[in-house]
Amino acid sequence: MAIQILRSCRSKKGPTIAFSGPPGGGKTTYAKRLAQELGLEYYSAGTIFREYARERGVSLEELNQLAIKDPRIDYEIDSRTYRIGCRGNVVLEGHLVAWVISSIADVKIYITAPLETRVERIARREGRNRDEVLRETIFREYMHRQRFLMLYGIDIANLQIFNLVLDTGSLSAEEAYSLIRSYVCAVLLRKGYRLDKCAGLDNQR
Repeated sequence: MAIQILRSCRSKKGPTIAFSGPPGGGKTTYAKRLAQELGLEYYSAGTIFREYARERGVSLEELNQLAIKDPRIDYEIDSRTYRIGCRGNVVLEGHLVAWVISSIADVKIYITAPLETRVERIARREGRNRDEVLRETIFREYMHRQRFLMLYGIDIANLQIFNLVLDTGSLSAEEAYSLIRSYVCAVLLRKGYRLDKCAGLDNQR
């Protein structure tokens, strides 16, 4: 089921790639790297949320609190995400992004890892207590799932919309990225996109 925030894209100038998945899986790292290597724009749901908070003159914490009571805030963030996806030549990343732009994304990738692995990554990256990160991560994932069930009737535990689901728990960063890049390039070439950085794969076929 796709979220129909807008009826359609009038004209997409290039591919739209979506990365989603729970915190600590690695989606941000891989999305940024892929965008850079393929010469595409990169956007995160977090960036869009921060921009909206600045426009309203409130902090991130305040906007989060307002969003709990006012679903129009989530609709606005998701509409902006959809419009960016409609431009094309973009990699969009966020926990729920792929569901938001499901109907227009050329490739939808879900990046995950076992909970313990993800918690350890976040705690190490942010220099925080592991137990605190564990509680926060479980709560965030619960709230994200509840939000989409409430707003759109979509269960994000159902991963059928994704073209590629990758568990990075037992892979090195290079191994995971190599799989992602090869898959994305293969799909985009099959769809008729001509990206210089994917040309090598085209010649091998």
